[in-house]
Amino acid sequence: MHNQSPLHSTLRHDHSFDAGNLAAERGTRLVMWITAAMMVVEIYAGWWYNSMALLADGWHMSSHAVAIGLSAVAYSTARRYSKDPRFAFGTWKIEILTGFASAIFLLGVAAMMMIGSIERFITPQQIHYQEALIIAALGLAVNIVCALILGKAHHHDHGHDHGHAHDHGHGHDDHAQHHDLNLKSAYIHVISDAATSVLAMLALVGGWVYGWSWLDPAIGCAGSVLVAMWAKGLIVDTAKVLLDREMDHPVVEEIREVVEAPSLSGSSHITDLHVWRVGKQVYSCALTVVTDDAMLTPELVRERLGVHEEIVHSTIEIHFTPSLSVAS
Repeated sequence: MHNQSPLHSTLRHDHSFDAGNLAAERGTRLVMWITAAMMVVEIYAGWWYNSMALLADGWHMSSHAVAIGLSAVAYSTARRYSKDPRFAFGTWKIEILTGFASAIFLLGVAAMMMIGSIERFITPQQIHYQEALIIAALGLAVNIVCALILGKAHHHDHGHDHGHAHDHGHGHDDHAQHHDLNLKSAYIHVISDAATSVLAMLALVGGWVYGWSWLDPAIGCAGSVLVAMWAKGLIVDTAKVLLDREMDHPVVEEIREVVEAPSLSGSSHITDLHVWRVGKQVYSCALTVVTDDAMLTPELVRERLGVHEEIVHSTIEIHFTPSLSVAS
C-alpha cells in the first residue's frame, strides 16, 4: 500500500523588475532612436550613390531599428505586468519571445540582402564610391556607439546577476546561465550592423581603388550569410527557453543528487522529474519521490533543495513503500 503525501508547491518567486532590466530597457530605447536616424541616412545615400553594399546596410539597419524597438517594448511590457498574478512565473518570457521574433526578422533581412545583391550582379550600376564610403564610415561609428551602450547595459545586468549567484561546486557556466537573451538579440542586431558596415567599406574601397565593381554585390552576399548565421544561433538559444528544453542542464543532476542522497533513516529515488526555467538564472521543478524513509516529508526535500538557490519553486509528491527496491 502506497502512502502519498499531499501535493506541495511553495517558494513563491518575486518577479520584480530589477536594475539590470531597467538599464537594458533604457539602453535599447536609446539605441533604437540612434539606429533609426542612421538608417534613414544610409538608405537614402545607398539609393543616391548606387551602392548595393551601402543600401543593403541601410535596409539591414532599418530592420534592426524595428527589432531593437521590439526589445525595448518587451522590457517595458514585462515591467508593466511584473506584478500581474495571471503570469504564473512572471513575465520574463516576454523578453525571450521578443528575442525569438527578432531572430526570425533577422533571417528575413538576410534573405532580402541576398536577393538585392544577386540583382546587382545581374544588372550592375555606376557607384559613387567616395561619397558612399563616407556614409558607410559614419554608419560604422554609429554602430560602435550603439554597441558600447548595449555593452554597458549588459555588464550592469551581468554584474547584478552575479551578485545573486552561488557556486555549488558543479561547474556551472555562469555566462550562459545569466544571459539576457532579449538584450543579446539587440546586441547581435547592432554587431551585425557593424559587420555589414565594415564589409560595405571594404567593397567600396575595392571598387574605388581597384575597379572591382563586382565586390559590392559580393560583399552584400557575404553579409547576408553572416547575418543568417547569427540569427540561427539566437533562434536556437531562445527556442530552447520557450520550449522548456532544460532537462540536460546541470541543475537537473543537482536535484537528483540532493534528493537521492543516502540517509540513516532510509533511501529515496526520484521516479519523475520536470525542470523548467522561470527567469534568467532561476528554475522551477516538479518531482515524485519513492522512498522507504518514513521520516521523509516534502518540507525535508525542499530543505535539501534549498542549497541550490536557483531553484525558486518546487512541487513535491512522495510515495512511501517499505521496500524501495520493489518500487524502483
